[in-house]
Amino acid sequence: MKNGLGMDKNYRIVKVLNHNAVIALLVQENQDVLILESGIGFGRKVSEYIEPKPESRIYSLEESTERGNALSLVNDADPVCIEAADQILDEAEKVFGKVDRNILFTMADHLTFAIKRQREHEELTNSLNTDIRILFHTEYKVAEKAVPILEEKAGITISDDEIGLLALHIHSAIVSESVSQSLQTAQIVRECIETLEEKLGKKIDVMSIAYNRMMNHVRYMIPRILTDEPLKLNLNEYMKMHYPESFQIAEGICQDIEKLLNHKYRPAEIGYLAMHIERVFGNEDDEETAGLVIE
Repeated sequence: MKNGLGMDKNYRIVKVLNHNAVIALLVQENQDVLILESGIGFGRKVSEYIEPKPESRIYSLEESTERGNALSLVNDADPVCIEAADQILDEAEKVFGKVDRNILFTMADHLTFAIKRQREHEELTNSLNTDIRILFHTEYKVAEKAVPILEEKAGITISDDEIGLLALHIHSAIVSESVSQSLQTAQIVRECIETLEEKLGKKIDVMSIAYNRMMNHVRYMIPRILTDEPLKLNLNEYMKMHYPESFQIAEGICQDIEKLLNHKYRPAEIGYLAMHIERVFGNEDDEETAGLVIE
């Protein structure tokens, strides 16, 4: 990634992070950048001018992130984690195509603390990991690629719970959604499931098609509420008449989501959520609702 920074401009080293990473000043623009290239820092000194190769990755350090200024994050991060984050984003690009590589800074920050936790034998507990694995399945599969990368670069093996949080960073790189927003989505979905399980008096089969459909429905329902996006159809009267119990549960869940998001929901959301709840109750193959799927 060149970030529009030309390769024919002058770069002066500000800090050598390791053999493969340096912070440099793009002289003409008076702009700090991160340069990743095999061997670029080897034997280099501060204030020395360098010429990156065409295959170098150059990141602007003028970015601001939800975790702070990019320059501060890079200075505080383990250089090995910066390299690892860059490789993980390579894997993400193979699957998703274009990704926002500026997520590198927060991802490197996360990996730095993940390695620190592992080395200090601190166990991170991510109670939402199962929900994240289902909601962001493809992102989770990409995040798993971090395991061999970190084993090779840092000699540590991260846990499944750490992989789940890393998947949220990858999700943030492919959509305009922060890691905290993705975590909030997973939390809301978890609370919806717990409410349903309480009403049903039993655990819901997380491998069922109905469960996965409902989770994805809630996932896309949240941004609709936040942006006040309307639904094309209103199923409220139909669902209230034919499936009153599911409708009542859906109404309660919509009210809970409204409080959590601090945004009002459109009433039509109740009917669509009720349809998914009815399927979770065991009517997955109901012919009357079979043609009404909407995410």
